[in-house]
Order: sequence, then C-alpha cells, then structure tokens
Amino acid sequence: MAIVDDLKTIEEEAAAGIAGAADLAQLDQIRVAVTGKKGSLTSVLRGMGQLSKEERPVVGKLANEVRGRVEAALEARKAELAALELEAKIAADAVDVTLPGRRPAVGHQHLIKEIMQEAEDFFTGLGYVVEDGPYVDTTYYNFTALNAPEDHPSRSARDTFYVVDPSKDDNELLEAGHNTDRLGISELLLRTQTSGVQVHHMEAHKPPIYMICPGTVFRPDTADANHLPQFNQIEGLVVDEGITFGDLKGTLDAFTKAMFGEERATRYRPHFFPFTEPSCEVDVSCGVCHGEGCSFCKHTGWLEILGAGMVDPNVLENCGIDSERYTGFAFGIGAERVAALRYDLPDLRMLVTGDMRFLEQF
Repeated sequence: MAIVDDLKTIEEEAAAGIAGAADLAQLDQIRVAVTGKKGSLTSVLRGMGQLSKEERPVVGKLANEVRGRVEAALEARKAELAALELEAKIAADAVDVTLPGRRPAVGHQHLIKEIMQEAEDFFTGLGYVVEDGPYVDTTYYNFTALNAPEDHPSRSARDTFYVVDPSKDDNELLEAGHNTDRLGISELLLRTQTSGVQVHHMEAHKPPIYMICPGTVFRPDTADANHLPQFNQIEGLVVDEGITFGDLKGTLDAFTKAMFGEERATRYRPHFFPFTEPSCEVDVSCGVCHGEGCSFCKHTGWLEILGAGMVDPNVLENCGIDSERYTGFAFGIGAERVAALRYDLPDLRMLVTGDMRFLEQF
C-alpha cells in the first residue's frame, strides 16, 4: 500500500532530521513539521478514510507505532541537546582561579589638588598653619576690612557674585549709600578671594601669625584661555614684630624655586592692591626660553605668577592689631596659574573639562 510506504518515508526523514538537529529550536521545528496539526504524519493519517475496512486497522497500528518512535526520538534528542547547552553554559561561566586577577584602575589626585598640597607642604614646613573659611561671606570680610573703598570696581556686581535678597528694598539700599549697580542684593557674596579668611584669623588670634588659606574663589569671568569663573587661590599672611619686605622676598623666592626649580629667577614689580602697601607683582623667569624671550612669555623672558605686599596698617587696625608694634606681609597665588606655568599649558580650561586623556598625564 502506498500509505504504508509514505509512513516509512516520513519516519526515515524524521529520524535523519532529529539526529541532525543542532539546537532545541531546530528540533522543535522538526516536531511541528512531522507531528503538528499540519505536519506530514498528520496529513497521511487524514487519508485513512479512503482505505478499506481491512486496511484501516493495519495502517492505524503502523501509524501509531511511527508516531511513537518519532516522539521518542524527539524526546531523546531534546535531552541530549539540553545537556549540551547546559554544559556549554557552565563552560562559559567557569572561572579559572589560576589566572592572574584583573588589576582595577586606581585614581589619583587632580593636578590642582596636587599643587595646592605641595604648596601647603612647603609653607607648613616653614611653620605656617593652614586655615579655611566660608565660601559665602560678607562684604565686610571680603572688601571693607581689607581696605577696599566703597566705590572700588571689584565691589561691582559685574565683578562679584552677590547673593540676592528679595527682602531688601531698593530705596533702603540707596539711602544706605549702596551703588546703583548693586540694587536688590544683600551684603552676602561668594568670596572673590581667600583674603577674608585672613581677616577672620586675625580677629581670632594674636600675633605672631604665620598662616596660609588655600581654597576656591568665585568671580563672574567668562571662561577663556586665561580666566575661569571658579578657581583656587593659595593666600598667605605673616604678622609679627620686625617683619620687612626682605622677609617677603626671601619667602617668595624660596617658594618659586620649590615649585618651579632652583634655576628659576624672580622679579618684583611695583603694583597697587588696597590691602597692601607697598604692593608688588612677582614674575618668574620663563621655563621655556630660560629668560631669553619666546612666544610663551611674549618675548619678555618673564611670567607673572602672584601678587604680594606689606599689609596695610589700616587692615591691621581693622582686625584689632597694633600697627605701631606689628608689621606683616601677604601674598596670593593662583593654583591654576602655577599649573599652567609649570607644565606650559596654553589654556586653563584644560584643567576643568575632565578630559581623562589630559589628566592622566599627571
């Protein structure tokens, strides 16, 4: 009978397909193609209605035997493939404990933090103490106590981040003598310098005073190659009997050599700061051309690094210190500027963008 031959052919093809199934998904496709509702075995069984009464039992028995053998083969192959997949998963997840461990990437201090720490180490080695102060301070500590007049440009809202106080009435501020460009603002501000920490320290301590106050300061500057709206200062103060400008020069000469190298020279130029008199700006010889003149130092051979001077007697008196008995000097150093000059950085913004390709060099 032709139907018997069809059953044998289906069984042989199914057995070959099952044996060659590479995974469970392929095996399931074979199951559907043979024993499913539209499978080849099901289609053959639907043709049994055309058989005689004598043929139906024989073909029915054979069909059930074929189905049984195909299903048994499917289950056996399914178990084999499941075992193989489990074995492969175990092998993939296995850990060879004899392999060397993966060393985690270890971070390090930011370049600016390293420079500030280096400066702290230098000055504490001379006997200075390190002081800290509030980021938000008053105009008294940031300006007035430091001998800055009410009309000084640095007090303008264009040069200082003031804290807005909605409770203040503009007319009250005008009557109090405030500048018109500061209407609606309070006496609180984000410190523009760490000099206010010096005032706090002088109010709380009697001379002799040897201190530095490193920290972050804020100014409404547009970020460019030479300016940042947030940067770090290292300011220092000495108040004692018999302090002279020579003590200031000796201290800063030693500092610049420690930061830039023994071969670097320093130069002092007259300048003006409200809180020091006399005042000066300090230059260091160019490390690129060694003072000969190049494009980096604008062919001058010198690079400006800090401002300094002898503490104005008015500042000492504002802090309750007898200016007839005591004298002192102060200085302010920009940490970002030290970094730029030490490593010949063309743009200060490189220090704050977080580019790991740049930061990992230090």
